[in-house]
Amino acid sequence: MHKTVIACALTLASLQPVYAEETDTDQGFSLMEEGAKLILRGLMDEIEPNVQELQELIEEFGPRMDEFVIALGPRLETLLELVDDFQYYGQPEMLPNGDIIIRRDPDAPAFVWPEPQGEIEL
Repeated sequence: MHKTVIACALTLASLQPVYAEETDTDQGFSLMEEGAKLILRGLMDEIEPNVQELQELIEEFGPRMDEFVIALGPRLETLLELVDDFQYYGQPEMLPNGDIIIRRDPDAPAFVWPEPQGEIEL
């Protein structure tokens, strides 16, 4: 949908009137411009309700997403440091005790631990 809006905006920007002497070919281009404008207006009319719905969803979930990122951010950062490439891991599994494990695929290349940064407290 985002690409469609950008394409429509670029097309509308390119439809600026050209000042020249009017000839028969200019009239043909004017009709083509008008047709393109009508098509783009129709597309914008169809897209507008979807854009409004998306904006409402963003307004509704925006504060919740902020809280989610603040709460989960540090844990997610640690996970991303420990996982070399997600393609080497299977689906997460929940154990009966509530733990969630993510198993590494057996055919994945050997895991290389990242070098520790800074001093390590013992």
